[in-house]
Amino acid sequence: MFEYKGVKIQWLGHDSFSLVGNVKIIIDPYKITKQEKADLILVSHNHFDHLSVDDLKNVSTGNTIIVAATECIDLLKGFAFKEKIGISPGQEKTILGIKIKSIPAYNLDKINPDTKKPFHPKEDNKIGFLFELNGITIYHTGDTDLIPDMSDLKPDIALVPVSGTYVMTAQEAAKAIEKIKPKIAIPMHYGVIVGSEKDAHDFKQLVKSCEVQILTKE
Repeated sequence: MFEYKGVKIQWLGHDSFSLVGNVKIIIDPYKITKQEKADLILVSHNHFDHLSVDDLKNVSTGNTIIVAATECIDLLKGFAFKEKIGISPGQEKTILGIKIKSIPAYNLDKINPDTKKPFHPKEDNKIGFLFELNGITIYHTGDTDLIPDMSDLKPDIALVPVSGTYVMTAQEAAKAIEKIKPKIAIPMHYGVIVGSEKDAHDFKQLVKSCEVQILTKE
């Protein structure tokens, strides 16, 4: 666990995080170990490793609010939650006192050889999340390449993919950090489907503009 100014951050593997401040937020739960229930869940897009109904079921209660990319809304069913709220790129919402802005997430050059299209097409309106928890600004990029939309966001903490194939490589992610301008960067999207801890360490070596924290999966 990593704690920053009273916000406790756990990496749950892949792109999934638990963040605890005055509310508990879980992002993109997938193959996670036992967790206390979330007050708020954020879902970046509809791929199985980000929208996992079994995992959502395990961390939701009748009081949990889910904020998800609009493409996900019809898939959120079969488990208990209080409300599901769709959000499109560029939209801003305040949920449980948490200010949330959705940032586009898409590929520029990661092409699916079967479809000849990007793994994460811009027109799908998949997203990342820029949100404020206990006065700390956190940017979870979602599955994305280095895109203009992430420039100068200047969060306190940026959670960025580093594995390549479907998302940025470690080298691309390091360049993205120069654009995003966070105070702290935390690598993600490795060790489950593609990528390894080496990608995280390569990323850390390449980043010169801010502190990098490599978290241990919990």
